[in-house]
Amino acid sequence: MSLFKRHPLPEQFDDENDTSIDPQLHLRTVRTAASTLAESNRSELRAERRKYIRTKRSLFFRREKRPKTADSAVSEATTPSTRISGARRNIYVNSPLSSTEVDQYGEPLVRYERNKVRTSRYTLLTFLPKNLFEQFHRIANIYFLALVIFQVFPIFGAASASTAALPLLFILTVTAIKDGIEDYRRAQLDEEVNTSAVTRLGQWRNVNQPLDPRPWYERLLHINAPGKVTKGVQKLREKEAGEGRIMLSKGGDGDRISMSTADPDDSTLSIGRPTGAGGRQLEDIASIDSHTYPPGLPAITEVGTWGKHNASLSGYQQSIPSRSSLGVLDWNRRTSGTARWERTLWKKLDVGDIVLLRENEQVPADVVVLSTSDPDGLCYLETKNLDGETNLKARKALQATSSISSEEDIEKSSFILDSEPPHQNLYVYNGVLRYTDAVTGEPRKQGVTLSELLLRGCTVRNTAWIIGLVVFTGPDTKIYLNGGLTPSKQSKIAKETNFNVIVNFVFLIVMCTVSAVIYGILDGQPNTSTKIYAPGVDPTSSTILNALVTFVSCLIAFQNIVPVSLFISIEIVKTIQAYFIAQDLDMYYKPFNTTCVPKNWGISDDLGQIEYIFSDKTGTLTQNVMEFQKCSIQGVVYGEGVTEAQRGAATREGRADAVEPEELARKLAVLKDEMVAKLTKLFKNRYAKIDKLTLVSPKLADDLSDRSTDQAGHIIAFFRALAVCHTVLAEKSQPTEKPYQLEYKAESPDEAALVAAARDVGFPFVGKSKDTIDIEVLGQPERYTWLKTIEFSSSRKRMSVIVRAPDGRIILYCKGADSVIYQRLLAGVNPALEEKTTKDMDSFANGGLRTLCIAYRVLTEDHFLTWLRTYDAAFAATENREEEMEKIASSIEQELLLLGATALEDKLQEGVPEAIETLHRAGIKLWILTGDKLQTAIEIGFSCNLLKQDMDVMILSSDTHEGTRSQIEAGLNKIASTNGPPSFAPQKRGFVPGAQAAFAVVIDGDTLRHALSPELKSLFLNLGTQCETVVCCRVSPAQKALTVKLVKEGRNAMTLSIGDGANDVAMIQEANVGCGLLGHEGSQAAMSADYAFGQFRFLTKLLLVHGRWSYQRIADMHSNFFYKNVIWTLAMFWYLRYCYFDATYLYDYSFILFYNLTFTSLPVIVLGAFDQDINAKAALAFPELYIRGIRGLEYTRLKFWSYMLDGLYQSAVVFFIPYFVWSLSLATSWNGKGIDSLADFGTTVAVTAIFAANTYVGLSTNYWTFITWIVVIGSTLVMVLWVVVYSFIPANNFFSRTASFVSEVEVLFSNVTFWVTVVFSALVALAPRFIYKFVSATYMPLDKDIVREMWVLGDLKDRLGITHRKASKNKHSTDLETAPMFHEQHARSASELTLAHAYEPTALPAEPEESRARSANKFIARNDTSDPLVQLESSDLASQQVAERAGPSSPSPPSPHPSYYSMSDIPIPSPVPPSLYRYPNGEITDKPPSRPASRTSRSATPSSPPPLPDLSFSRASLSVAYPNTAFAESIEMQVRHQPSHSRSWSQGHGQYLPPDAITIPDHSRHQSGDSSPYVPSSALNSPYMAVGNGGYQSEGKVSQPWLDGHE
Repeated sequence: MSLFKRHPLPEQFDDENDTSIDPQLHLRTVRTAASTLAESNRSELRAERRKYIRTKRSLFFRREKRPKTADSAVSEATTPSTRISGARRNIYVNSPLSSTEVDQYGEPLVRYERNKVRTSRYTLLTFLPKNLFEQFHRIANIYFLALVIFQVFPIFGAASASTAALPLLFILTVTAIKDGIEDYRRAQLDEEVNTSAVTRLGQWRNVNQPLDPRPWYERLLHINAPGKVTKGVQKLREKEAGEGRIMLSKGGDGDRISMSTADPDDSTLSIGRPTGAGGRQLEDIASIDSHTYPPGLPAITEVGTWGKHNASLSGYQQSIPSRSSLGVLDWNRRTSGTARWERTLWKKLDVGDIVLLRENEQVPADVVVLSTSDPDGLCYLETKNLDGETNLKARKALQATSSISSEEDIEKSSFILDSEPPHQNLYVYNGVLRYTDAVTGEPRKQGVTLSELLLRGCTVRNTAWIIGLVVFTGPDTKIYLNGGLTPSKQSKIAKETNFNVIVNFVFLIVMCTVSAVIYGILDGQPNTSTKIYAPGVDPTSSTILNALVTFVSCLIAFQNIVPVSLFISIEIVKTIQAYFIAQDLDMYYKPFNTTCVPKNWGISDDLGQIEYIFSDKTGTLTQNVMEFQKCSIQGVVYGEGVTEAQRGAATREGRADAVEPEELARKLAVLKDEMVAKLTKLFKNRYAKIDKLTLVSPKLADDLSDRSTDQAGHIIAFFRALAVCHTVLAEKSQPTEKPYQLEYKAESPDEAALVAAARDVGFPFVGKSKDTIDIEVLGQPERYTWLKTIEFSSSRKRMSVIVRAPDGRIILYCKGADSVIYQRLLAGVNPALEEKTTKDMDSFANGGLRTLCIAYRVLTEDHFLTWLRTYDAAFAATENREEEMEKIASSIEQELLLLGATALEDKLQEGVPEAIETLHRAGIKLWILTGDKLQTAIEIGFSCNLLKQDMDVMILSSDTHEGTRSQIEAGLNKIASTNGPPSFAPQKRGFVPGAQAAFAVVIDGDTLRHALSPELKSLFLNLGTQCETVVCCRVSPAQKALTVKLVKEGRNAMTLSIGDGANDVAMIQEANVGCGLLGHEGSQAAMSADYAFGQFRFLTKLLLVHGRWSYQRIADMHSNFFYKNVIWTLAMFWYLRYCYFDATYLYDYSFILFYNLTFTSLPVIVLGAFDQDINAKAALAFPELYIRGIRGLEYTRLKFWSYMLDGLYQSAVVFFIPYFVWSLSLATSWNGKGIDSLADFGTTVAVTAIFAANTYVGLSTNYWTFITWIVVIGSTLVMVLWVVVYSFIPANNFFSRTASFVSEVEVLFSNVTFWVTVVFSALVALAPRFIYKFVSATYMPLDKDIVREMWVLGDLKDRLGITHRKASKNKHSTDLETAPMFHEQHARSASELTLAHAYEPTALPAEPEESRARSANKFIARNDTSDPLVQLESSDLASQQVAERAGPSSPSPPSPHPSYYSMSDIPIPSPVPPSLYRYPNGEITDKPPSRPASRTSRSATPSSPPPLPDLSFSRASLSVAYPNTAFAESIEMQVRHQPSHSRSWSQGHGQYLPPDAITIPDHSRHQSGDSSPYVPSSALNSPYMAVGNGGYQSEGKVSQPWLDGHE
């Protein structure tokens, strides 16, 4: 491959002239990781060229070129590219406010937010009204409230108005308690954060705050007086009192201890201490205790932390100010000298306060850095809470304020910070520092950017102290502006329930209207029986009013058709589901000692319908830990490690190199020991950390020790460059105890990994001072003089360090992306080396590794000095400074010599690739939304198998609106030309792996900004949703939320967002379900999420098991609830025609009261809380079952109407069959009483309806536990028991004022007619549902029905390694780790127990008889196997068991029901070791008995095997001989691939590839007592058959050993 083509110059990247782009599609697609990375580099170079051309054009058309003044430079530097809404704020320090900013009393007009934050939704005052307001958003609650009001009036005939409000009050109370508990937990976390400790400058006037900042009600109540120390602050100060005094000093060269606490009793420190008017002596305060965010987690102790004072104080000094006026300092300014550092709480901070931050403290607000302990004004931050990254970020102090180092310095300062208004963008800040020069008296300005801003939630690292000015507090901080208020989420089924409630309400209105109209018509007729026999029963003399009264009375009588108990039961069920999720030990993460924490209990059913997952990268998919895996030096590759991407690709393709993780770790450990032993003999490396060594290569040690070749010199030069070319800080955490233990802190984890790898190989970076860099080379110290560092930037993609070597030479070391390094190599020096290194880097990139090139050049003294003068002049320029500096830096980074290339692996979290693969198989699409650069995101995409080598990757990169449109349209054309027109029908939702050509989109933040515009977002949505994967790079938190919103609303899809940083909060709250990962230092994402857990891999268990169960349960529960209320209510409606439609109750009021409270509520609650259609392990083994949730097939309006119609039918049955029996006038009780009263008839209908309703719920139950038996049967028995008890309650009781129910048990229960009527009516009512379930499960089974049958009647439990209830059925060890189904490398936790099999339709074409006969002949009996070394050309040892029983019977036809995905890929048992045979004499051998020569044809059916001697096949002997071997009944479920590949068996006894078979139960086999699994002949058409050594070959000639020689 030509270097010119791989690394073209920028001017070559003109899309208009690029002939490699399809002229019809105008978009380049790439496949492999290396080509994708190369294309990303080309796209960035094209963008740079377009930007360069626009700049040149703008310069050409500029009319005049005016010199830029200092003011204009500040103005340009501080003016944002996009206007930010809101007023800018001026923050004054020791300067009076302007007259326009104060009121008539001199108080500031602008009031800023407090630093107290609140993520909870309620307060004590707002909880009740706000919660009630939210609950009455439900239409059903409003309806129930109206009914309660109606029942208060006696005219409507309510039986017991006093109890009418109890159900509504109960549901409101239960919901309020649940919401209160959820919100109380959030409030607790808020309080922990708000009461964290911080050091603030006290006894000093903050002019930005009023003298009395209290609100009016606190002034009225005379509480929290200004200046009064609150109890919280007082408690904090008492806790920390008397531990020392603050001493600040600027650190010198190599001096990090630039802050200290001094003992007030130490006389050595009180001598000569200045105590004059300046107030130099500091007040006693507590030493800080390192706290995390939120507080309460284990503290961090490092050197430089303010703990108790050290035993030796000789090196400490007091904070000594600089007496010269410099910058904002004016020592001629008169001050009170009373300012003191004091401890306070985060929530007490205000805008304009001066804070002192110390190492390992967290930043309490958005703070501008005024001064630091570093002489150059640098400080370092860890932003893990914001973006999940643990690498250090550098910030710097303002130059005008960098000399401040004490309280008095602050008092002597005077300046104004003109700040932009608060906004969400985490990566932009623009302000201006205005002050007056104390020497000249001239006004001066200095720009303030993000480089001088510390964001709330960051942690101070490697910096002794920072003095800062608070600019944004509380809700105005960027971290909280990106989070927003915690939304109130409602599940999808809950929203659909509102529609069902409206439908039932309309149905209720129709019934009531019909009843009222008919009643009005009948009431208007004269001389009716009512007028004669019941005069005066009408409430009024007006027919219309009487009809209206009847209408309301019917509303009350039929109110159960809109069930209030449904909402009560749902709250109970979801609480139970949340408890189960929280108690699942499979999602327990030991490092954090936590399981999954449900924070929102009301959306558990949404977990079963997720179609899109939006994930952050850093800290969510990755550990943000880099490992140096491989390198290429002088064309030689070193490194034996196997990356996640390589393992994933091997697993998917079924290659033999798919090594188990444990086996790989063992081999690497052996190689590592060998390498270390060789290096130890070669030299002594005092700084090596052998346990951290990741570059494992014994060959490297061999080449390094072989001085007879030049390779050793090349290796030394390569690692010397790594040890010198960086900006890493070296730190000795325990300088006394472990002087040779170095810790490296870097701005990038890449740099730390490179330097650490050099250290462990023998080239440790020891430390650096202001002018020197100390390293060791093979045990010998070397000191380099530092001359200049040219920093890395995203545009340069490289960094360089210029040093003077010990021999006096000036050397420039440069490392960076291959695309930029190769352009700067000295031409024609070693093209073969460049070509070989290019190939190596392609190989590294395709393995998911992050590559860098290392190069160098030697400079002459004159060349360097000339360049340095030019560079310093450019640095001091005020116009085009950045461009000039980059141009001059590039001029010296030329004519480089290539040393080699490095390959780093960004370590993924455990189980991420497997989890992503499982989620893909479940039909879920994943989008990565990350703030990282394009190349990094692409590398991680390939590492975690989100991007695959056979996937067409489209990179969208444009900085214009039209350019973005053209690229999106080109992508749509590309997909349409391959896959045809898209379909977004709901029934086709869900991602089907392998169904179509795979595409992926990679888009950067600038392009995404255009793509999310109103004009283009529909196009981008169409493109993104047609791709398997979308990777968005360099996106802001707001763009993350907008992307989630686009898919959620544009496709009406269920979305889930997962992240671990504050920059993920917005998308977490925007998604239907938000998940946050818990971190070592707490996580703002977890605080704002609906579910919080420890690792990304737990998502599989949460969605595929708990989510799917919850969705199935809630869907069935809703349907059954509506059904049971329809059957109950409509039976009353049928009765109205016999009672003049006057709303007379058919049932006794006690039945109406207890129907939803006791008689029928518990079975439905148990169904919703405990039912399981399939086991958890089976759900993980078959993730394709999840797709029904994505398509919403478990709770459809068709299902709702079917249950409603079923209820309608059953209500007619339970009413009219008893009515028909009663109309025969045959019923008479044993004591002669007639069964003819309304109480007799109503009770019969009520008992029938309750019995049918409970049995109906039982029919809908999939998983019958003892709780189900007790509740379903017990609820009906409770109803019968109530009839008995109520019959003996005297008249005029709480339920009735008549004696109509007295002795009812004697009248009804003693009569056969009653029992026959009840049983017969219930059977007739339930028969259609039973027949439907039987027919659908038998002839039109869903995939879950097939899996259930495999579980109950098949051998799926054995395959999954699950113990049977009956010990006699157990075939395998119950150890989960040895379960044959889970020998996959990722099956190391219960949350990852997944299977990989192909995706096919279930409905297969009919198979010809001759083909079936051929396939049947491919199987031989296991016990008939001859010499175990004989290789069967095309047979499967596991299938041989079944061949004898297969016989000539016709195969089972495939299911006629077309499935959305296939369960037909469960393979038959995997190969086993050779069998052992026990002869009658007790001898055990592996030699089979002789075979009779009765067969003469190879085509003889194996269903009739030859007679065998009386052999005893001993399973016990097998277990002794092969203790680690799975038996033949065990299987391995894997992905089916090409015949040319094979897969290693974990024990090394054979290899396997899965056949295309599924084991289902055969009832006929039980008649013969055979317990072996049955394989239908329709499943025997596998293109892969097992060979004797466990390998699989293409279908062909079958060898039957016992027929050899007898044909």
